[in-house]
Amino acid sequence: MKKLIIFLGLFISVSLFAQTQYNSVTEIPDYAVLKTKMKLEDAVTKADTPAEFPGGMETFKKQFSEKMDVIDVKSKKINTRVYFIVEKTGYVRYVTAMGDDPKHSKAAEIAVRRLFVKWKPATIKGEPVRFLYTFPLTLKKF
Repeated sequence: MKKLIIFLGLFISVSLFAQTQYNSVTEIPDYAVLKTKMKLEDAVTKADTPAEFPGGMETFKKQFSEKMDVIDVKSKKINTRVYFIVEKTGYVRYVTAMGDDPKHSKAAEIAVRRLFVKWKPATIKGEPVRFLYTFPLTLKKF
């Protein structure tokens, strides 16, 4: 029962996340750490057409929540920020998550990696670009 409650809390919180917009990569709150874990030199956070998951964001949210492992956490609320780059080819690389709970962050990273799907790449002036995707993820236990 306890795992079911945690899963339902995760599912509800996952349905609330959205792409966070920044004008440049350097404006990201975790930039100092991210630049050591990711190749950010030519990545953008804004594009004429942002990267798109096949089927849209609702499909991404649903598949993400299905791939995310149910973890046992002690705190009632956990905030995690998940970052990844959608390459010009449409494939996801450099998945990194940071947050209050290392287990939750690792589970979020693994869930994104399990979604081995080719995205529609972001474009600027009709040309594909490397797009840094970032979203907040909150887990609330009820």
